[in-house]
Amino acid sequence: MEWLTSIRTAIDYMEEHLKDNISAQDVADQVYISPFFLQKGFSLMTGYGIGEYIRNRRLYQAALDLKNTDDKVIDIAYAYCYETPESFTKAFSRFHGVTPSQVRDGAAVKTFLPLTVKLQVQGGNQMNCKITKMFQFKVIGFQKIFDNDTAYQEIPKFWDEICEKYAANVYAGNAPANPYEKAIAENCIGEYGVCIDDIGEGKFRYLVAGKYAGGEVPEGMVVYEFPMGDWAVFDCIGPIPEALQSLNTQIFNEWLPGNPDYELCGNASAEWYDCVNGEMTDKDYHSAIWIPVKKKDGNN
Repeated sequence: MEWLTSIRTAIDYMEEHLKDNISAQDVADQVYISPFFLQKGFSLMTGYGIGEYIRNRRLYQAALDLKNTDDKVIDIAYAYCYETPESFTKAFSRFHGVTPSQVRDGAAVKTFLPLTVKLQVQGGNQMNCKITKMFQFKVIGFQKIFDNDTAYQEIPKFWDEICEKYAANVYAGNAPANPYEKAIAENCIGEYGVCIDDIGEGKFRYLVAGKYAGGEVPEGMVVYEFPMGDWAVFDCIGPIPEALQSLNTQIFNEWLPGNPDYELCGNASAEWYDCVNGEMTDKDYHSAIWIPVKKKDGNN
């Protein structure tokens, strides 16, 4: 399915099921895309997470019901999937700035209409992308589970935690003092940031990782194997994280909608960082985004 068509279909599905207890997984199932990729792309294109969009639309529709019907607040709360009137009133007041009873008395509400997604291609920054066949390979790393809605804020903290707890001694050029430091040194852990979408319920695994060279896997670390396949490799030059965030936005706003030959596949992606040359804050720092793709039907 074309990327823009997938996003529009996802929006249509959410609009049709505002009164059903749907999740990001349910939405992703409708368009045959990994929840991680759909969540990421939807957020970059619209500025809203899938859960946030559904919640905002429900609260706006609930406000209209309060204005235009005599339904009880408790019935409207249950209709829009809130378990209690108290949780509904709290969310409603936070979103609209007024209580349900105030809306009944004529208070104004915050408007949140269905999204319309259009293709906008920005000029000036051409993406450096190549499609390459990669043999299967393994990575080893430290793993943590993240929520899609907060991952952008929390993942950098995870990197800092791993560096401070396990890697600082190795990065300083000292001899490894324990199995974790040995694994970091032998596998160049920190070369990859790996997202694996196999948890469901709006969550995914993230690894601060390196290419697995074999040998002991210390307790608490994991190994993940990427299958052989085609990858879209996007080179990035610039300070981290700004440069990669900008490139991510371009990929989902421009490359995917405008690409005639390839579409997303699989449930994992990787960020690559140059661990040898330069600092991440350098204006010419080299990194990359790797995304698994497949030929679109009819292009084989």
